[in-house]
Amino acid sequence: MAGTLIANTINTDTGLFSTNNAYQGIAKAWVNFNGNNGSIYKSFNVSSVTYVGTGQYTINFTTAMSDANYAVTTCCGSGGGSASSNAVLMLNDYRIAPTTSAVSLLSSGAGGGTAQNFNYAMAAIFD
Repeated sequence: MAGTLIANTINTDTGLFSTNNAYQGIAKAWVNFNGNNGSIYKSFNVSSVTYVGTGQYTINFTTAMSDANYAVTTCCGSGGGSASSNAVLMLNDYRIAPTTSAVSLLSSGAGGGTAQNFNYAMAAIFD
């Protein structure tokens, strides 16, 4: 049997909670992608990753965020035993501000912060 259950409040053995609060604190989107070309290994609520150029990516959401003030947490690395000391994947908002439908990221290695590709790049978005 298929169907839809809609509830504003759920009564559990530990008390009541609002379904609005049930969605607070969980990732609204996440992605694990190849930083060399933007191909997605696995994701949730991410329609695509656009490879803009060396170390530059745009993560496109399947369902838009409620506003552009969401939080983004990221990481990246080469994997396979390759050293990637101090690798960083960060918000690229100085070039492209976050929108409700996409966020721009920039990855770089240690030292001068030169843009660099990594085999694995990951991001989680909390709205």
